[in-house]
Amino acid sequence: MRSVDLRLEPVEEILARAESALQVQLDRATLVRKRRSIGAVTTRGTWVRIERRPWAKVDGQGWNGTQSAASLHGIAKPQWYAGLTWRDSAEPAVWQVDETALLPCQPIGTAVLAEAPQLPDAWWKAFNASLDALAGSRTTRVATPDTETLTVGGITGAISAAFGVAVEADFGPWAPAHADLNWANMTGPEFCLFDWEDWGNAPRGLDAASLWAASLAVPELAKKVREERHEDLSGRDGKLMLLFALSKFAGPGAHPDDPRVAPGREEAARLLRQLDGV
Repeated sequence: MRSVDLRLEPVEEILARAESALQVQLDRATLVRKRRSIGAVTTRGTWVRIERRPWAKVDGQGWNGTQSAASLHGIAKPQWYAGLTWRDSAEPAVWQVDETALLPCQPIGTAVLAEAPQLPDAWWKAFNASLDALAGSRTTRVATPDTETLTVGGITGAISAAFGVAVEADFGPWAPAHADLNWANMTGPEFCLFDWEDWGNAPRGLDAASLWAASLAVPELAKKVREERHEDLSGRDGKLMLLFALSKFAGPGAHPDDPRVAPGREEAARLLRQLDGV
């Protein structure tokens, strides 16, 4: 199957189908195009997000993350209103449309930040309360970070491939996680967490480790994340999740211009030494 990037593909037919089904108009001037999703503000003051997911990635939960997240409580997230799903008639793919409330303010930045955002104490309080409420929820879903279903073998395999060391993973109970926690999926100065398509059960620390890894180019920000989510990251599960997050950009295939690579490799070496004593 060919690789599809919605930033480059014609999407007018898809937008028109979503408009017709939801009985709404999309403001083309607000259109945001990403690799596998597009979104826009509607004429009734809501947000419509459209995602394309390959059929091979649809395993029973691949299209309803935003809908199922509507059942979660105690989390600052956009309210979900309506959804629509159809199978592509020409290619093995599924289109998912979700209409939600607008975000309270702008996303903090790109997924990986180059400078620290100015976030008030109230933001960190809401951030912690939401992650704690999420972890205390219940679901049968399994997290799919980067659209890949999370498994113990996948975690240990990624760590071993990146750092050349075999690790044992005897994880404690898994709990719900957002599974795509980065600075592009949160708003500020008012906290709101969005893009819920990959959420599900994961080892403790997945979300905190992901955000910490996305902050490594800004040492004071990475330190702040680790301090705020210390309980998630201080145990063996948390350290393994930190290594798993680092494996995505600090391994042999690291991009030479990524400012997180050098500190990430230093952190990986430190974590591997610590794991022997955890």
